[in-house]
Order: sequence, then structure tokens, then C-alpha cells
Amino acid sequence: MHFNLSEEQAMLQASSARFIAQQYPFEVRQQDVARANGFNPATWATFAELGWLSVPISEAGGGFGGSAADTMVLMEELGKGLVAAPYLATVMLFGRLIDLGAPESLKKSYLEPLIAGQLQGAFAYQERQSRYSLSDVKTTASRKGENYVLSGEKTLVMNGAGADQLIVVARTSGGQFDTSGISLFVIDANAAGVYTNSYRLMDGQLVANILLDNLTVAASQLLGEEGKGYELIEKVVNSAVLALSAEALGIMNKLSEATQEYTKARKQFGAPISSFQVLQHRMVDMFMACEQTRSLLYRAVCSVETSDADRSLHALKLMIGRNGRMIGSEAIQLHGGMGVTDELDVGHYVKRLMVINTLFGDADHHQQRLAQISLTK
Repeated sequence: MHFNLSEEQAMLQASSARFIAQQYPFEVRQQDVARANGFNPATWATFAELGWLSVPISEAGGGFGGSAADTMVLMEELGKGLVAAPYLATVMLFGRLIDLGAPESLKKSYLEPLIAGQLQGAFAYQERQSRYSLSDVKTTASRKGENYVLSGEKTLVMNGAGADQLIVVARTSGGQFDTSGISLFVIDANAAGVYTNSYRLMDGQLVANILLDNLTVAASQLLGEEGKGYELIEKVVNSAVLALSAEALGIMNKLSEATQEYTKARKQFGAPISSFQVLQHRMVDMFMACEQTRSLLYRAVCSVETSDADRSLHALKLMIGRNGRMIGSEAIQLHGGMGVTDELDVGHYVKRLMVINTLFGDADHHQQRLAQISLTK
């Protein structure tokens, strides 16, 4: 499949690749992950200077107005560098929800500092019982005059520990699993009644569980119409899945290339192990898995506004899970015991792939969703 980049996309790709090569070696990434908030504010400021924080934000919101393809180009390079930064949480989730759902009175106050790198955001939607369902919501928001009172708990909130503002999903009406009756609220992460417990996932990045204990929120902080937030959530999450898949593709390509280079340098019986036919077959399988994933990613990006978007997205996430697992396993096995050491970057790339598989539904979940779509058509 041919997917020619525009001039702007080629420039974006070149600038992000150059940043990774010159300013973000693996050692810097490890230092960033170890920080209290999980990333380096100086790196985030560089993202703002380069204009990356504005890419998926509309022109009306003060951004670049980039397409899914523009975001794909950037996220693939960030994946190759295993960049530890809350781009997905702050820009792709929080930022796009504000951009698409906030009234004009709120947009400017949040999007301007976000694009300037001065505001961190997070999207608190997942709950203990919800697994991968976006509509399984127990957190409640009760109307009290000109305010709402929110109570409930959110889990695995990406960038929840470092966020200045949160967008919280709460139920204003309907049953626990209804798509109707779901509302979105923007809240101050440091407000009274917000309790945060942060911890690290296997890839080293921070998430948080957030407890809302009778939190009072002004009605003006409601995004969109009351009870009609599900469609907005689904749209933004779908775009985030595309971005996350592009990151995964970058990681998979990096592992494939690193494994090829290692097998050329590693000698056994007086010859590079890359000369052994059985290992050549395995490396070809890794390469083909990357190319298949790339083709499906391109299909999903091109069909984002069509009736086939859901099918392509579920198929893509399914392939990311399966091919990512295969490539990660092969990379570790072909590197030998050193493949799982903390000193080598291979194991860290694999851990990130494993986390990506679980975000917004793992391979099994998307296989079931894909089967349901096929049965209804």
C-alpha cells in the first residue's frame, strides 16, 4: 500500500525523528520515567515549542487542525523513541474532548495553556467494574441548584498524578450500562473532595486511582449537553486508539530493526547468527507482521470518517495485540537472556507493547467486537 506523506507530514516526521535521535536516547527516557510525575517538564516544553501539542487541536481551538494521518506520523516516531510523555492523556484525550465538547467560554481558558505546554490534563473514565466498556459508569453526578455533586471512583487514569485538570465521566441519569445519561465534567485535580493514589504500570509510566467524595462542580463545567456525553467519548477514544496504534507500530518496527542489527553482530560457531536460515525466517516473520500492521493502520486512518471505521479500528487493535506479542517475544528470544535485562531497551519496548494491548480493550475484546459487527451485516 502506498501512503504518500504531504509536505507538512514529512516535516513533522523529520522533526520528531531528529528530536528522538539527538535529544532523547534511551538513558534520558529512563530518567524521565523515574521522575515523580513520570515525565520531564523540559521535554514537554520542547513539544510545545515544536508545535506538536497543537497537531490534533482544531484551528478554531487555536491548534494546527491536523488529521488522523498527521497524528499517526508523530505518534509512530514517539513510539520508536519510547518517549515518556503524557501526549495521549493530555492532548489526544483531554485536549480533544475540550476542543470538541466545551463551550466557547471554556475552550480558550484550557486550550491556550495546553498548547503552550503550561497545562496538564487527564481523562477519568474507567472504573473497577467497567473493564473495557465505555458506558459502564457507576460514578454519579446529582444536580444541586447551579452545581453538581460528584461521587465515585475512577481507576487507571493516565497522567492522573500530574494533571492540573480532569475530565470526569459521571452518570446523571439512566442505568449503569446505558449509553444515555452519561455526562462529562471538567474539574480541578486539586479541588477539595478529589483524592489521588498514583502507581506505576509495568512500562514504568504513572497512572492513578481517583476518588471523588461529594465533589461540588459548577454547572458551567459541564461539557456538552447533560446526559449526552457518550457519543463524544466514543469519538475521542476512537481517535486515541488510532494514535496509540501508531505508537505501537513505531515500537514494533524498532524491535524488528534492533533484532536484525543484533543478529548481524552476534556470532555463533564463527558466523553471524543472521546467516542461520531458521533465524532468517523468524526475522522475516517479524518484518511481515510490521508491514501487515502498517497497512491496516493506513486503512483505519483512511476510513476514519466512513461507515467501515468501527470494523477497521477493531481489526487494527486486534492485530496490534497479536502481532505486538509475537514481535516482542521474538525480539527477546533472539537477544537471549539480555533481552529481559533493565539495561537493554528491548524489554522496555516489549513492556510498553503489553500495556498498549490493554488500553481501550485488548486483542480478545476487539476480536469479540469485530465478530459482533460481522454477525449484524
